[in-house]
Amino acid sequence: MAFSLSSTPSFPCSMPCTGPGRLNCLSLIVKCEADGSSVAARSKLEVGSPVIVTEAPTMIKTAASVPCLRVNSGLVKPGDVGRIVSRKPKDVWAVRLAIGTYLIDGKFFKPLELDD
Repeated sequence: MAFSLSSTPSFPCSMPCTGPGRLNCLSLIVKCEADGSSVAARSKLEVGSPVIVTEAPTMIKTAASVPCLRVNSGLVKPGDVGRIVSRKPKDVWAVRLAIGTYLIDGKFFKPLELDD
């Protein structure tokens, strides 16, 4: 995912802020914008959305009240289909698979397009 940064200088005070005894009042406004392609794919995801695993994560964590982190020894495989249960911070999703509910990073799955 590519990000672009843009900054705009902003001058909130009308007096010159340079010189001894004065603080520099120059402030910057920074915006971080994500690439349009990944944002469009992630915007389709919501609770109940079907997803398909595209790449097997090396480590998996259960989505239980007391989570358990373990090495993925073939439990979650590419091609597994599940449903999103909840959204967690930093593009991590709770996904209910046939073998249980796991916290999976968004880069390991994609939305499943179902034909009506």
